Order: sequence, then C-alpha cells, then structure tokens
Amino acid sequence: MPLAQFDLEHIVKPWLLGPQRAYIFTSANLIDPVSGTVIENTTIKLSNGVVSSIDTTGGEVNSVDCYAVRINMKGKYISPGLIDSHVHISAVPGSLNLRDMKEMSSNQSILRQPSVCKSMLDRGFTTVRDCGGASIALKESIQDGVIPGPRLFIAGHALSQTGGHGDRRQQHDPNECCAGHVNGIGRIVDGVDQCLKYAREELRQGSDFIKIMGGGGVASPTDQVQHLQFSDEEIKAIVTVANNAGTYVTSHAYTPQAIQQAIRQGVKGIEHGNLLDEKTAMMMKDYGVFLTPTLVTYATMAASDFSGFLPPVSAKKNREVLDKGLHALELASKIEVDICFGTDLLGPLHYAQSKEFTIRSTVQSSLQILRSATTTPARMLGQSSFLGQVAPGFAADLLILNKNPLEDITVFDRPDDHLLAVIKEGRVVTSRWTELEVEASPQPRIE
Repeated sequence: MPLAQFDLEHIVKPWLLGPQRAYIFTSANLIDPVSGTVIENTTIKLSNGVVSSIDTTGGEVNSVDCYAVRINMKGKYISPGLIDSHVHISAVPGSLNLRDMKEMSSNQSILRQPSVCKSMLDRGFTTVRDCGGASIALKESIQDGVIPGPRLFIAGHALSQTGGHGDRRQQHDPNECCAGHVNGIGRIVDGVDQCLKYAREELRQGSDFIKIMGGGGVASPTDQVQHLQFSDEEIKAIVTVANNAGTYVTSHAYTPQAIQQAIRQGVKGIEHGNLLDEKTAMMMKDYGVFLTPTLVTYATMAASDFSGFLPPVSAKKNREVLDKGLHALELASKIEVDICFGTDLLGPLHYAQSKEFTIRSTVQSSLQILRSATTTPARMLGQSSFLGQVAPGFAADLLILNKNPLEDITVFDRPDDHLLAVIKEGRVVTSRWTELEVEASPQPRIE
C-alpha cells in the first residue's frame, strides 16, 4: 500500500496525541483561588486544550460540537491543576539510601522517570518546576505524548561550585572536577568566566530558568548549611545571562546571609529558606522575590521509616533546618512574601508529595496554600494568563474533587479518597470516577 495512504505524521511519530475532545461540565462548584470563593452552579466548557467558556447563570451551554462530552457534576468541585515548584524527577525511587540513589546509572534513572511523572499527575500536579536533573528530552517527550506527565519547566543542571551543595565528591576523594563538570543534578563552575559560559550552556540546552546553589545544603557531604558559596561577582554574572535571555535565577539558600546575598545580585527566587528572619523576609517582599519552602522533604527524611536514608553528617544538618522551617513559612506568610508550593523529594520519598499540604496547614490557611500551588507559581513562571486558574483562555488543567479544598486543603493529601479525576490540557489523564474515562493514545490511521 502506498505510504501516502497512511496518516504520515502518525507513522513518523506514532505517539502524537489526536485533537482534544470537547467537554461540558454542568452544575459544578468552581474553586476560584483569586477571589478565594466557590462559584456555584457553574458550567465549564473545554475545547482544544483550553477553557473556552464559563457560565455562572445556570443556563444551558450550546455546543457546535455534537460529540462534546457532557457531564453533570451534581455539585462536585472543580479546582485548577496543582503546581509543584520544586521537584527533582531524575532522583528516582529504587534505593533505600541517598548513597545508592546517587550511584544509580543515568540509564536506570531515565527509564524510571516516566513512573515518577505519572505518579505526580495522579496526585493532581499538572505542572511542575524541576530544579535540577530533568532534561529537555523528558520535557519534549511529555509535550509530544510519548509519556504521560505534568507540564515541565526545567533548570537543567543546577550551577554549583567546588565543594558546594552540587559537588557530590566525598572529602577523601582527591580527584578534581574540570570546569563545567556535570555532577548528578548539578554542574560545577568556579569563577566569573565559567559562570557566564555554563549559564549560557544550560540555556542552550533548553533550561527555562537557572538554578544556583547559593548556600550549603543537607544532602551534600562537605559543606555546612551556613556557608556562603558563590561570590557576588559570580552570582551577578549568572543573573546577567538569565536577564539577557528573558528569564530568571533562583537560589538554593537557607540562611539570611545567603538569601540577602542572592537578592542583592538580582536573584528572583529562593528555594527552602528555612532559617529566614524578619529582616530578610521584608527584603524579599520589597524586591518581589518568590520563596519556595520544601518542608515535607525534611520531615520525611527524619521519619523513622527512612532513618537510614541520609548519612550521619546529612542527618545532623537535616535536624538543623527541620524544626525551623515552619517558623520561616509562618513568618513569610505574615509579611506577605510570594510563597510557592514545593516538595524537593528524592528517591523513595516521592510518594509523600501531597503531604506538604498537611504540613503547611498548621500555619497557613487553606486559601494561602491553594494559591501557593496555583496562582502564585503561575506568576513566578511567567504564566499568570495561562496557568493557575480555571478561566476562559487558560489551559484546561483542572481537578475534579468530592470535597471543597478551601474548607480543608488536606483533601489533596488523600487523592485516593477525594481526587476523582485529573484533566491536563483538556485530556482526562487520571480518573477514579466512573463518569470519566482516561483517554487512550491514538493509533496510526489508514485511509
């Protein structure tokens, strides 16, 4: 049979998804994170992967698409899809301790990453920001439909320095890293020239933003949490590269000193921030800097089930930052710093992603937490007119729930009980509800 009689595009790329179905959801309770209210008796139409219309009058919505799927929600809740602003997809499960995870081959990691991506979707995360490790190949595979997963914004390799948080060598390792050496999720760079070159290299390889290691970390073997790591000039060089490319820099930092140094050089995001003080929080507010706490990772690494996950030196550092994280979150909330939802889970800990909601609920309101996982990260990502809300013209990323998360945000921590379906870009990707079926991938068509 002549090749022209086949659907050539799907022969070349058989994983490509077909056009999205049109959906009309009636009698829905719409969660609006902007106003912090529930809009009752709403009709929502999805078409071509976006929200095409919303009607709050209770009237019938007519559709020119006779194949539109109509679902009577009967008062169930529709929420925007969730955004996790700090993940490491390449740090995959399969080992019980940090050392074995770091020694895993890149091939093992790559083959396991689809499982991590699918599990995030199943929990309701339709967008994630990977802060080191995920590649442009993974991002494109999700975009093209090769594998199911959340929409990705990636940092590529986080920029670190010799002996810094991204340097995995032990103290007894005498081998030196060459300039730009890739070391797990990080890349070792020293001096202004290397910072300029490899920040540009990360952008060339598809990074959406630049992540730097501005202070010491828990999982790294040779630095201390209170250490400053890059010089002012090095950070400024990296920020210049990002600004020139129309993007931003975010910094791994715990202490006021590391946070303030980063902000003064033009960094627009702070990851973790567990040791934040009032002066520094005010500075973040004044400069419009986003904070992404990741409390669940410290709590999970300290849990008895994972007592051997960290080596002793890292377990000690984990204890330093664990108890102060909630105080920092409460302080930042009081000062009205822009706060994003993040988890930073590694290896076998990914399962705990949704538990961040419960941890934060002890010091934040349900609305504050919902905004941190929807509208606030959408602004940080430069996607405030496309992500984080269920509104006309926005991506058709939405969750169907049987409980109101504005009354109890911890319903997101029990997806098997309360998350009925996940829709990403207008496609049902996860369903625990008999009213909606997960859409199958298309097969090449013969004409």
